[in-house]
Amino acid sequence: MTATLETRQVSKIFGGLVAVDQVDLAVPERGIASIIGPNGAGKTTLFNCISGFYTPEKGQVLFYGKPIQGRPTNEIAHLGIARTYQNIRLFANMTALENILVGQYPHLKNGWLSAVIRHPRFKHEETESLAEARRLLAFVHLTGLGDNLARNLPYGAQRRLEIARALANKPRLLLLDEPTAGMNPQETD
Repeated sequence: MTATLETRQVSKIFGGLVAVDQVDLAVPERGIASIIGPNGAGKTTLFNCISGFYTPEKGQVLFYGKPIQGRPTNEIAHLGIARTYQNIRLFANMTALENILVGQYPHLKNGWLSAVIRHPRFKHEETESLAEARRLLAFVHLTGLGDNLARNLPYGAQRRLEIARALANKPRLLLLDEPTAGMNPQETD
């Protein structure tokens, strides 16, 4: 059976510093895998190689058996890989609801022209997108905060919002980079 994600001898080097050294990894379909290591071990760098922010110097990244290394991040998102970040990367001046809507972009079918003329297909997709975004807000326990700017949310709520935005992509693979970093025990329950 083909792994959802596989890395073969992936290496990333910055100048003379080897940040990721020949990593082999296989994540089975419907599996949960953890990458554990101390700070500076290269976990985020490996995620960056998988999600297209970095191109590995050596090795392959395979998604359902097809190589994806070197492809741009938007193509990788369209394939079905979503991620969160070690340091929160929300759109601070957008509402929580708008942040989740941005996460849905790879799956929207109607283009800008349909939006401008308010075509019925666009209106239907917009209604469905808003309902799904509200469902995701509820899923991460942010019901009632959809109209708040992301920057005004407490830290733990921002973390959960970032997860909701990643889930909005309907990923086949979700990469969570230290999703509870900086959160207190009450926020992680």
